Amino acid sequence: MDDALAINRWQFTFTITFHYLFPQLTMGLALLIVMLKSLAVWKNDDRFNRAAQFWGKVFGISFFFGVITGIPMEFQFGTNWARFARFAGGVIGQTLAMEGVFAFFLESSFLGLFLFGEKRLGRWGHWLASVLVFLGSWLSGYFIIVTNAWMQHPVGYIVASDGSVHLSSFWALLLNPWAIWQYLHNMNGSVVTASLVMTSVGAYYLLSREQVEYGQMFLKLGVITACIASFLQAMPTGDMQAKLVARHQPAAFAAMEGLFKTEQGAAMVIIGQPDVENQRLDNPIMIPNMLSFLTYQRWGAEVKGLEAFPREEWPDHIPLLYYSYHIMIGLGTIFIGITSIAVFLLWRGWLFQSRWMLWILMLSFPFPFIANTAGWVTAEVGRQPWLVYGLLRTSQGTSPLVSAGNGLFTLLGFMGMYTILAILFLFLMWREIDHGPKALESTHDQSQPEQEGGKA
Repeated sequence: MDDALAINRWQFTFTITFHYLFPQLTMGLALLIVMLKSLAVWKNDDRFNRAAQFWGKVFGISFFFGVITGIPMEFQFGTNWARFARFAGGVIGQTLAMEGVFAFFLESSFLGLFLFGEKRLGRWGHWLASVLVFLGSWLSGYFIIVTNAWMQHPVGYIVASDGSVHLSSFWALLLNPWAIWQYLHNMNGSVVTASLVMTSVGAYYLLSREQVEYGQMFLKLGVITACIASFLQAMPTGDMQAKLVARHQPAAFAAMEGLFKTEQGAAMVIIGQPDVENQRLDNPIMIPNMLSFLTYQRWGAEVKGLEAFPREEWPDHIPLLYYSYHIMIGLGTIFIGITSIAVFLLWRGWLFQSRWMLWILMLSFPFPFIANTAGWVTAEVGRQPWLVYGLLRTSQGTSPLVSAGNGLFTLLGFMGMYTILAILFLFLMWREIDHGPKALESTHDQSQPEQEGGKA
């Protein structure tokens, strides 16, 4: 790998990893806000409305940071990855344009109405605004996932005389089987993130004995949603995604599992250290035959190891791919365990008094961000050495006139700017959580007499 290619990859990895911290929270929060608004309408209980407003403000701040960190991503296709843009622009340009024109404007327009238009929209109009923000957010996610899924599993294209690819079937692109399961897995992952963040804030309110009523509300909705989403993340969405990788990217699947030799009745590795040079896994703890069964539903099925593929087809960072995959799986398993115990305690009426569990839930909020990031690292590193799987190698997609020095200069610039943005984001989040939904309730209560007095 030459220096310019390495710098371009590091820059894209850094900027998109930082950017995705925000959409994964907003997409999951969009669903939870609709739940809170629906409960407010169904039960005619204004506390749910205040809770939805509180999380709407958290959504708004995260959305703002997601937008300003997402814009550089689009420009990097032209600046750092010009040959990729020229090669694949006839296909991915469709979905990226639709994401901006349709989904982003739907989400941003109704987010403004949701945040500032409650009095004018009325009860049902405000509920409808929350639903449309949710639809815009999840539609935006679909167009982005379709774009990435085409890079993982290209369909519906033809190769033109100049070597570039053009779209031959819009519906094949939009209904790519890879995109369907990747989308469900990704969006469910965002629900895990948002519900655990809501749970963490609820646990903080109970431990600090502030805004206890809202803390209990957040805990109840958060742990139930997180528990359901954690199970769905493993089965069926994660399981089907892994089977697609095994079928269409078998070398990446072998590297993810740390499988160097082809085996019948392959074991599933719980933990171990890959030694690529000697093509073995050190100190492994395994479950015999489990990988064969989970992949092909037969205990003795053959699973191809890396030795079955030419060396130039192997992912170029096997340890990173292996550890990212196992971090994602390990954290997902921990989420299932923690949320299942929390739901049991909630069912028995013990959760709100179980301070040990409240501490665990409060401190759990960074881990879904880590798990989602590890999942994306698995997908992107697993696709290597291809930029578009089977069609364009990563080394063929960069901009030939951008030197390593130019790339390093802008990478350092991004690091500096994003450090400032991270500090600002954490400050704004802390301020909102410190004020909490009670502050909105107080504002609402104070405004009512004034309005009534004005009318009188």
